[in-house]
Amino acid sequence: MKNIKKTLTTMSIALLSTVLVACGGSDKANSNSNSNSGAATSSESEKISVTMITDQGGVNDKSFNQSAKEGLDKAKEDGLVDYRYLESHKEADYAQNLETALDDESDMIFTIGYALYNDTKAAAEENPDQLYAIVDNANLDNIKNLTGITFADNENSFLAGYVAGMTTKSNTIGFVGGIKSEVIDRFEYGFKAGVKYAARERGEDIEVLTQYAESFADAGKGKSIANQMYQKGADIIFHAAGGTGEGVIESAKENNKYVIGVDRDQQEEAPDNMLLSTIKGVGSAMEQVCKELSEKGDGFESGRTIPFGLKDGDALSIKYADNDLVSQEVKDKTEKIKKDIIDGALEVPQNEEEFKSMGYED
Repeated sequence: MKNIKKTLTTMSIALLSTVLVACGGSDKANSNSNSNSGAATSSESEKISVTMITDQGGVNDKSFNQSAKEGLDKAKEDGLVDYRYLESHKEADYAQNLETALDDESDMIFTIGYALYNDTKAAAEENPDQLYAIVDNANLDNIKNLTGITFADNENSFLAGYVAGMTTKSNTIGFVGGIKSEVIDRFEYGFKAGVKYAARERGEDIEVLTQYAESFADAGKGKSIANQMYQKGADIIFHAAGGTGEGVIESAKENNKYVIGVDRDQQEEAPDNMLLSTIKGVGSAMEQVCKELSEKGDGFESGRTIPFGLKDGDALSIKYADNDLVSQEVKDKTEKIKKDIIDGALEVPQNEEEFKSMGYED
């Protein structure tokens, strides 16, 4: 690798025994890049450089991309990574940003979101000496210089569904998705299974209204869908819709109803209306990959997929809002269910087929 190779050829044997826990390099700022200086690191650690490319939601989507950026911000403050980012605002930006990222001569280029897979695959095949990693998509084609990073979103969505099912008063709950895909299926069917689990425990029927906005960046559409669901009797809505979910959250506040956040702790957006958020520790996962890359250098194992689930702590979890809307009894029961999922005692579906085959559909 570019920066790592130069480091390893000049370091002493004693220094090589030191664990390299830093990620980063030089920042090259432009109008849509981040070039904050990181914390000083010791002479015994070398950084690797990273370039991050967002999907269409941009870094301020208050969801998936922002979670990625916040993770890298923290890693940079800790002296673990220097990076810059390139924002995508439309699908056509993906290939252009991937081409621009090559100018950075980064040790790794991260692309954020499954929508970038085809362009990332093409770039990786065209540039076999450059390492790539895609967040939220497996390395489906076993490309040697590409690392896939996936999350078992069905697992923490199940917990969110259980909490919603145990908390609802109207027995009508909503789910708002961005664009239909295998990834969002994990959110939808994990959540619905959790609601069903709670409904059976309560001995009551609970309806889940479902609609997709066909966008991850249309807050107005998200708000319109949520308004309709609340008017139909839903008192809780879970969104897996990126920036579109901002409209869902706004609707919850205006209708004095409840909402469940996604990908990062979103309680600051609606402190009196947020039950909890499902946390996808994108930054935590990226940091782990960076650490491994800096430790192993040219020995880094690319060409694989790294999965993260509830067993991996901060990489996948839930976060209750600080408002006591969820009872301690429900929290305690949810913790037990979490343990059952981690231990393999409770299966959680990833899609409609598994939802039916696992007996969650009556």
